Amino acid sequence: MNKVAPRIRQFRMKIPVSTRHSQQFTQELELLPSPIIKDHIAKPSNQVNFPRRKPEVLPSIRDRISRASSIVTTDDSREAKERPKSLLKKRNSISETIQDPEEMKYPITPPYAIKNFKNSLTMHELGEILDYFNIYFLGIGSAKIKTSYNLPNSGFDNEQGDYIPVIADHLVYRYEILQVIGKGSFGQVLKCYDHKEKECVAIKIIKNKKRFLEQGVIELKMLDYILKHDTEDKYHLVHYREHFMFRKHMCITFEMLSFNLYELLKSNSFQGLQINIVRNITMQMLSSLVFMHQHKIIHCDLKPENILMIKPGKSGIKMIDFGSSCFEKEKIYTYIQSRFYRAPEVILGIPYKMSIDMWSLGCVIAELIQGYPLFPGENEQEQLLCQMEILGVPPTHIIEKSPKKNVYFNGYEPKIVPNSHGRIRAPSSRNLEEKLNCSDKELIDLISKCLNWDPYFRITPIEALKHPWIHCKYS
Repeated sequence: MNKVAPRIRQFRMKIPVSTRHSQQFTQELELLPSPIIKDHIAKPSNQVNFPRRKPEVLPSIRDRISRASSIVTTDDSREAKERPKSLLKKRNSISETIQDPEEMKYPITPPYAIKNFKNSLTMHELGEILDYFNIYFLGIGSAKIKTSYNLPNSGFDNEQGDYIPVIADHLVYRYEILQVIGKGSFGQVLKCYDHKEKECVAIKIIKNKKRFLEQGVIELKMLDYILKHDTEDKYHLVHYREHFMFRKHMCITFEMLSFNLYELLKSNSFQGLQINIVRNITMQMLSSLVFMHQHKIIHCDLKPENILMIKPGKSGIKMIDFGSSCFEKEKIYTYIQSRFYRAPEVILGIPYKMSIDMWSLGCVIAELIQGYPLFPGENEQEQLLCQMEILGVPPTHIIEKSPKKNVYFNGYEPKIVPNSHGRIRAPSSRNLEEKLNCSDKELIDLISKCLNWDPYFRITPIEALKHPWIHCKYS
């Protein structure tokens, strides 16, 4: 197989075109399950925007801090209440009593945190911390952000609305930020250590922008639905754990998974994977799609980056990112799917159904085999030409349904235009066997049935699980 230089992987930004009105969105937000983290958030709120503390109200914050500092209690346990007294017998002051936060027994209460670590917290935190019941982590020693009312979100956000993560600082006084492990149009994903549960988790932090918060609400509702209906966790779908608002950002916590399929291909120098590994991964993806089809869910963004390995060295996977997902009868967005994996009916503006995920699946299987995308179009025009190069011209009844047919066709003949490199893609000039350098007829047959121009005749997940290639004996 010829080596192909790895492409620069772009974040295929989807611009959600929402049909919801502000009032309806507010109602949707109110219907969300209340934040799961109840043990340490004293005042859970579903409000999108929290009021800014203006300079003139700072004295009231100082009053709250002063009152809190006079409280000796640490937490509700007898042991925690007695601990400071025993330590005070040996040392002369509170500042000497606790020199290393790691030596403390957590959780502690906000008053106790202020009493002992007032000088290590920012003015913002001294007021903010009082809104929490239990404190598990303070981020002492990190390069904490100094707030300013002249900066986006008082300095916590960049110009794009992304939260600015500070390594070794906290989220909701519980999670320690370890590193940024993913970025996208939605925001970012952080690897964090949960000081309550003593484990690493992945936390998705949604941008502090209304349209992304709206998309986060949709994702959270879908994740909640999956959690309630996949109770045995057997369909290879990611399960969320908790959600909360922090400094105007919606945050969703997930189990910590391993690398995604794109990273797996990259580690193999984009040479493709062994056929048995591809088959195993395909079976698991089909299991996820069977669940979604049974519940009339469309993922809308199936691609290698959204399939994560559970553990390194193992072939177990989980499907992630339901930010664009919808129920088939509640479609919200018109601009969906990452371009390389976009079904032709989406490009052509034809109403889409669950079958668009099977198109994406066919593209993913092909990419796992050859190591790089099957249809690497530079734009939607070339994307359609990439598809026609291998699959031929779409049937006339498909073209007739398209409100964009005059954009891509002259009558029933495709408009052939060169790409930025001057390459012209002629319809039916290549075939799958040649493109994939593969002689496995059953594999080619499965991919071909996923890539049927007509969504009605495209293979379903249940049918695909019965396909002969899936049941081949491992060589």
